[in-house]
Amino acid sequence: MYNPGNPGSSVTLSSAQAAASEGGVELLDAPVSDLPAIEAVLAKLGRESGGAPILPPDPFVITHRKRIVELAIHSKMPIVSATRPFVDEGGLMAYGANIPNLFRQSADYVDRILRGQKPADMPVQQPTKFEMIVNLKGAKAIDIALPATLLARADEVIE
Repeated sequence: MYNPGNPGSSVTLSSAQAAASEGGVELLDAPVSDLPAIEAVLAKLGRESGGAPILPPDPFVITHRKRIVELAIHSKMPIVSATRPFVDEGGLMAYGANIPNLFRQSADYVDRILRGQKPADMPVQQPTKFEMIVNLKGAKAIDIALPATLLARADEVIE
């Protein structure tokens, strides 16, 4: 599920499709541009055994996170995202870059530029801190038992 109006979506989609095909998983291309489209995609996934959405860190999808999580829980689908807001709404898990840390990295770049460093001479930065957040209440809502090893590796467990 992605918003075709977001130019970064095609890059995310193509890498996800490549990874899915290597793992023998079928990836449904499901562009959404309004709430009814989100509801239709989730209804279709809910009717398929093992169906689950991949939620990119897209502002449009994040805006509709509450409804997405409600529909997924109703259909007993796990919500795994790259961003924390889905877990805070009741989704199963998030794994991705720590957003506050990204802002700190950005502030460092701004400081360096204000001190006279040329942006063209600065290397592109990648996230340096990732976090995994697990929501036990979300797991219980969709009847999933999470292994203790996963919970031990999580940076945060919401109970």
